[in-house]
Amino acid sequence: MTYTARIHQAVSQIAAGDWDRLAGAGNPFVSHAFLTLLEESASVGARTGWSPLPIVIEGDDGRPVAALPAYLKSHSQGEYVFDHSWADAWQRAGGDYYPKLQIAAPFTPATGPRLLVGDRPELALPLLRAAEQLCESNGLSSAHATFIAPDQLPLFEEAGWMLRSDIQFHWTNRGYASFEEFLGALSSEKRKNLRKERAKAQDGVDIRAFTGADIRPEHWDAFWVFYQDTGARKWGRPYLTRAAFDLIGERMADKVLLVLAFYDGEAIAGAINFIGADALYGRYWGSVVDKPFLHFELCYYQAIDAAIALGLSRVEAGAQGGHKLARGYEPVQTWSAHYVVDPGFRRAIADFLERERAGIAQDQLLLGERTPFKRG
Repeated sequence: MTYTARIHQAVSQIAAGDWDRLAGAGNPFVSHAFLTLLEESASVGARTGWSPLPIVIEGDDGRPVAALPAYLKSHSQGEYVFDHSWADAWQRAGGDYYPKLQIAAPFTPATGPRLLVGDRPELALPLLRAAEQLCESNGLSSAHATFIAPDQLPLFEEAGWMLRSDIQFHWTNRGYASFEEFLGALSSEKRKNLRKERAKAQDGVDIRAFTGADIRPEHWDAFWVFYQDTGARKWGRPYLTRAAFDLIGERMADKVLLVLAFYDGEAIAGAINFIGADALYGRYWGSVVDKPFLHFELCYYQAIDAAIALGLSRVEAGAQGGHKLARGYEPVQTWSAHYVVDPGFRRAIADFLERERAGIAQDQLLLGERTPFKRG
């Protein structure tokens, strides 16, 4: 069979059935629904510095057999894998680091497949060679795949891409029947602390979780206010537009768990999670009040409750946040893969990554010793 690589200007140019057949149903962030609502809501596009350039491998019949969710990037924002020092070094050497190619779910530091190959892993290499050719033929400095599902790492490594690791904090469901059973796995002191935090967070407020058709327009209106506040403080401006939340509600509500806190009938804080086949992904949170421990309750403890109820194996609570460690979230390595066109700069980055990996591994070991679980 002859394969042809084709570059599109939007995921919406590819039939939903073809895309989702390759992406699978396990991860909401690489679904056709999620990626196209980002396009339609203008959350991605030329003005944002995230220009969609999905790469598709087609068979003899013109039908897609593999795909990459790829974007032309003019900056390094919204990626959560920091390469600013690489960009600075490139500029000092007289080169242009931007534009670059980003293989990712935009604004989403959640692990997932980046090589959408269905049940044909042998097509990973043609996909990655197409990405490399795109960079080399168009003067792009590099290509970067971020938050790669661990089972796909060997595919990038076999293609010669450089691997980079970092640390997130995930909660693991060890077959708990309830939150209380999870607490029973913690040391006595930590167990008492978590109970106190939940009691203080819940005092005087009504916390409710919504999914599917139960999420009403007024809930999205309230959450938009929370999201804007957090986005302005963290990133300068929110990544998602207001229209994105409307489209999430229309097309993905059954994949959303929206947790809201009410005081005297009015929503005062909220957190949004996405439901995968085996994980709950915590994404955004915000509040218009300053209530002790409400953040932990909405983002971490409610997520644990939900994961147990849904029978999910883990909660991925987003980037960074060492404070998650005391709440039962454990250090987990996350991975990215990088292709750099210039041979000299590629060697320099490879040397940097080798030294960085040793430090990351040591950090994970030390953090693992500080978890709140019982010893022995």
